[in-house]
Amino acid sequence: MFKWILLLILIVPALEIGIFVWAGGIIGPWWVVCLIILTGVIGAWLAKQQGTEALNRARQSINVGQVPHEQIIDGICILLGAAFLVTPGFITDTIGFLLLIPVSRRPIKLWMKAILSKMLSRGTITIFRR
Repeated sequence: MFKWILLLILIVPALEIGIFVWAGGIIGPWWVVCLIILTGVIGAWLAKQQGTEALNRARQSINVGQVPHEQIIDGICILLGAAFLVTPGFITDTIGFLLLIPVSRRPIKLWMKAILSKMLSRGTITIFRR
């Protein structure tokens, strides 16, 4: 897993720079800067909206006496999406928006659950309960 993360840390910034140069050649460098700022502002608004909604759903689940499993995973996706949107770049912005929009977040949540259950069955991670 560490190898994949290291590879992403090296490849994604290089791809982002290449896309910046390519897009700057087509629409101009100032428009690229404006797009970066615009996606950041829209992303921050969407992250706040989705985060508040997930928090309210978690509170409702707790009030009914249920553990907010889905809302916790939603919150993790929203947090990751906001972090990706803060990072300048078109690739990271796309990933961030996919994590923030509920329709596209659903398959990502299923994928995250599958990875988590695989890690639990292998003993890679342990969850302690009181």
